[in-house]
Amino acid sequence: MKTIVQPVRRNLEFHLPKDRIGDWHAGGAHITHFFNALSIFFPDGERFFIDSVRHYRDRIHDPELKESVRGFIGQEAMHGREHEEYNDALVEKGMPADRYGRIVVRLLKFLTRFSPKSAQLAGTIALEHLTAILANMVLSEPRSLEGAEPRYGALWKWHALEETEHKAVAYDVYQEVLGGGLIGYLHRCFALITATSIFWLMVIPFHIGLVRREGQLFNVMGWIKVMNFLWGSPGMLRRTIPDWLDYFKPGFHPWDHDNAQYLAEVDSLVDEVTAYGDSAVGAAA
Repeated sequence: MKTIVQPVRRNLEFHLPKDRIGDWHAGGAHITHFFNALSIFFPDGERFFIDSVRHYRDRIHDPELKESVRGFIGQEAMHGREHEEYNDALVEKGMPADRYGRIVVRLLKFLTRFSPKSAQLAGTIALEHLTAILANMVLSEPRSLEGAEPRYGALWKWHALEETEHKAVAYDVYQEVLGGGLIGYLHRCFALITATSIFWLMVIPFHIGLVRREGQLFNVMGWIKVMNFLWGSPGMLRRTIPDWLDYFKPGFHPWDHDNAQYLAEVDSLVDEVTAYGDSAVGAAA
């Protein structure tokens, strides 16, 4: 383990304006629904991650890592809760997020039933790497959320910060309990290729389905904007490729990508979100 950053459970509520679920990103519906498609995976995906790590908790001997696991579980539980509210807003708008969510659940149930716990943990660290490098793009590229509706922007930034904070926890559990030898290396590399392929093979049709339901399927300019956003400038996916490839280095560790400087923004974000909650309470009164 190269860097210890203890994840902290933060019980934040974002009180998202549900009427903005289809257009909260300044780049338009196509970019908005790319993020919305990602959100569909989180509630059940986070629970899968928690279960995968929790299974090995009793085999962890490092007290700092044990503490990190507690923080990891707390953070992932909060992410799942807030993204359930987020996805409920999609359903209320008439989007098929519930149907897509059931597809995710069926896949995870299949993996839980028919794959060994070691494979589930390998899949977890692969997907944690994927989310960590996407989170880094959100944090490092101001254009990623520029002009977004403030509460949606805050939720995605909070998620990115906490994914960064705990990005090495599941990986360190894997290294301690399953070992970092040749078999462990090959296992985690195969898991990244498999998990990445399955993830994007699901995200893409989910994204298209949301855009279609929005009535924007044949909006060519919208597709040009989202493709530019992802692969052109700023190139949110294009620029993750070198970090994704780094995972295949035999001695790789998540904190080789040291972006801990962004964690200095956590306190100000917590204050911002707390103020949203206070204003929501005041409006209700």
